[in-house]
Order: sequence, then structure tokens, then C-alpha cells
Amino acid sequence: MPQKTGIDIFSGAGGLSLGAEWAGIRVSYAIEIEKNSAETYQRNHPNTNVIINDIRDINPKKLTKENKTFILFGGPPCQGFSTSNRKTRNEKNSNNSLFQEFLRFVSELSPKWILFENVEGIVNYNNGKTLKQIKKSLMDIGYHLSDGVLYASDYGVPQKRNRYFIVGNNVGIDFQFPEPQSLTITVNDAIGDLPLIENGCQEEKLPYRKITPSKYATQMRNGNKYSLQNYVSQSMPHIVERFSYIKQGENWRAIPDELMANYKNKSRCHSGIYKRLVADKPSVVISNYRKNMLIHPFSNRGLSVREAARLQSFPDDFIFEGSIHYIQQQIGNAVPPLLAKAIFEQILKLDKKNEF
Repeated sequence: MPQKTGIDIFSGAGGLSLGAEWAGIRVSYAIEIEKNSAETYQRNHPNTNVIINDIRDINPKKLTKENKTFILFGGPPCQGFSTSNRKTRNEKNSNNSLFQEFLRFVSELSPKWILFENVEGIVNYNNGKTLKQIKKSLMDIGYHLSDGVLYASDYGVPQKRNRYFIVGNNVGIDFQFPEPQSLTITVNDAIGDLPLIENGCQEEKLPYRKITPSKYATQMRNGNKYSLQNYVSQSMPHIVERFSYIKQGENWRAIPDELMANYKNKSRCHSGIYKRLVADKPSVVISNYRKNMLIHPFSNRGLSVREAARLQSFPDDFIFEGSIHYIQQQIGNAVPPLLAKAIFEQILKLDKKNEF
């Protein structure tokens, strides 16, 4: 039986695609406009045709000679839907209309299955009208839909990250999202075996710590003998001093007022700012983790690229391209591959069950 094929649009670094590949789907095309993300995708998915271009300039029918795409998946840029970004949370944000491109691709390619992913904030954005429009448009095209908010920590990801998904098909199959797992993966499970490094570290390759890795860490090592991309942003001394006052689970509120004098109104700080991760619990959301100053559970520094990637469930042989700034964005914006894998496996399972 030929392998099921998929197309990833708004692919970013390729978190969704990695989950699809782990589940057994061959991703034939990926579309991404941001150069660094596309280069990361290409490096880690060498058998996928990566198109670096504005999706609005692409003719979907030129991607495949026959309409035999098994699944089309992607998450249009979500800045305008995010509850944490009030500056761009309005209908005039051009990113908010990119879901129309998702609809265009669905309409022209007629894949058997579709997967639409976004931030949880899309549920209430524009009083729910935007989401209602998306779902109605997909149903008008002929798709039978299921949707819901999934929690990454329920699917083997060491992170409390909520994402919204629509899964649909044009053959009338009732899709049920996979059942949550009972095992919780903690921050220490995820990064406890990674090398002990300092603020500002830029080491490309370091040996793992000489401890017995957790089952999760062993999975992420994927046979590697070294931890790669051990990059940490250099924090200024006054920032490191702030870190020193914060215990696990605490945030900026633990910092003495005299060390926060540059904040005009400290009470307006977001609760996620200067958050030190708790070792024996899943991480808080890894989004813009440098801007938010997320702190390592034990060291007075930010998270390394490899630590953040581990918390997102990217394996250690997944290499990110670009400067550390762009790498941090790629990791923060990605869908955790293990969460994606669980959904794609469920799609394949139900598809097989309902084959005639």
C-alpha cells in the first residue's frame, strides 16, 4: 500500500511535519515565507519540497498533478488571535486573514483529511465569529469536522501548552481526538541530562551529563552522543541578579523593588515574566521564552536552545538554522511534534478502520 502523503502550509520549522512523519505520513510539500524557518525545515526534512514564498502567490494545483493528497495541514500565523499579544489582536492585522489561504488550499486540492491548528485564543477571538466562519466555510466545501483544545502535557510533552485543532475529512468519518496519556513528563525528565552550562554559553557540541537519563530524555537523544546547540542568550549582570531572587515557580514579584526601578508600573508586568521553571512539573508555555525571561530551574540564566527544544519535544538531532534570535522564535512558535504525532496517528487509525 502506498504511503499516505501530506502538504504542510505555514510550516514554520516543521513541528507538525515531524509529528506527521513519526506517525507514518510522507510530507511532499511544505510552504513557509520566513527564510530561517524554511531553512530549518529543509535541513531536517530533506525529502520534502520546501517552497519559500508568500502563500498568496502559490497555485495549489501546481503542487500535485493528481488530487490524491491524503492530508493538508497547517496553522496560519496566530499573532492576531493570541490573548497574550493585545497590540495585534484586532481584525486589521493582516495575519488574521491568512486562514482564507488555508481555505483556498482545501477547496482547490480536496484532500481527504485536513488539520487546522492555532492558538487557543482563536476560540474567543472576535466573539467567536472568526472561528464560526472558518468552520462554516470548511463544512460548505464538504468537510465533516471535529474540533477542540488539546493540552500538550496530556500527550507526552513536558509543557503546559494549549492548542486549538480542527480535524476534518470529506468522507463522513467521525473523528475523535486521542485519549490523554496518564504519564506526566516533568522539566527535570526533559532536560536533567543536558550539560550544565553558564549564562551566555555558545557551545555547539557538549557531552551529556553522566547520569541515567529519563525515558523521555533517552527518546529525545535518539541515539546521539552529544547535546547540540547549547546556546544561551547573554543576560546582563543586573538581569542575572534579578534571577537570583526567584525560586522555582515564582516570577517577577519575587524581585526586590529596587532592582525593578526601570519598570514604570511593576503591577502591569505579565505573570509569565521572569518565571523560574519548576523541576518536578511540566514547563510553562515555551513561546517567546527569551523575551519572557524564562529561567532555568536551578541556574541563574535563561533556557538554552536545546533545553527549549526538549521542552517542545524536538529530538536532539533536530538542528535549527539562523541566529539565536530567530531560533528562539522558531522553537516558541512550533507545534510540539509529540502532540502532532498523537493526532496524526489517530487520523490514520480511524482512516484505516473506515476503509471500504
